[in-house]
Amino acid sequence: MPFNSTLPLLVLTLAAGLVGCATLGPVDKPDEASRLATASETMLSSQAWSRGTWEPQNLPGKLATSYEQVQVNGKVCLHAQAESSASMLRRKVVVDPTELGHLKFSWHVPALIATADLTRREGADAPVRVVLAFDGDHDRLDFRTRAMFDLGEVLTGERPPYATLMYVWENRQPREALINNPRTDRIRKIVVESGGTNLGRWLSYERDVVADFRRAFGEAPGRLIGIAVMTDSDNTASSAEAHYGDLTLLSAIGKPL
Repeated sequence: MPFNSTLPLLVLTLAAGLVGCATLGPVDKPDEASRLATASETMLSSQAWSRGTWEPQNLPGKLATSYEQVQVNGKVCLHAQAESSASMLRRKVVVDPTELGHLKFSWHVPALIATADLTRREGADAPVRVVLAFDGDHDRLDFRTRAMFDLGEVLTGERPPYATLMYVWENRQPREALINNPRTDRIRKIVVESGGTNLGRWLSYERDVVADFRRAFGEAPGRLIGIAVMTDSDNTASSAEAHYGDLTLLSAIGKPL
């Protein structure tokens, strides 16, 4: 699987946030889905985002971010453009935790979202995110979270992951800061880039997925069941642009999965 390349009003609100950031459910905008499916097929043929099917994941009640394959200075990459929008391009996978090793990825961000702040619900936007969804024992979750998961399954036809880990670029929080999602602690973010010093440059990263999950959630990960990229600007009603390079998931012995 080399890919060089988620009641009362309170619960409903929390569920919407959980569904938006963490589920791997169906798309609800046919025209956008058709366009992005075509882009995904092109990415596969270019081997920039190779093997498997990448597909759009729209969020209930949100405008969809545009994702399309482009070439920049001879480099094939994924261009994301958000206009007060939020959606993902994702791929379903099944990787046993004993096989998980490192994740390599790269991105390019020309500008930050000035009013974004991932620690606050009203500012929880980011120009780039790499999203990992994990399975686990849902019976261990508290009643409120299980209720949100039940509602998420009703809304999307798919149960939200047990846990979601995101790698993000944040305006103010320092690198390696750990941020809990303002709506649910089942989504946690690790800041891998902070502030504007490296804007306009291609940046590459390699992360130990198991170690990062243990740090974020305090336990060993379950199966990896999905990976996605996400550029969003809905909470700040703004614009965001980014490019994503190849994503490569490596096994525990360093071989592409």
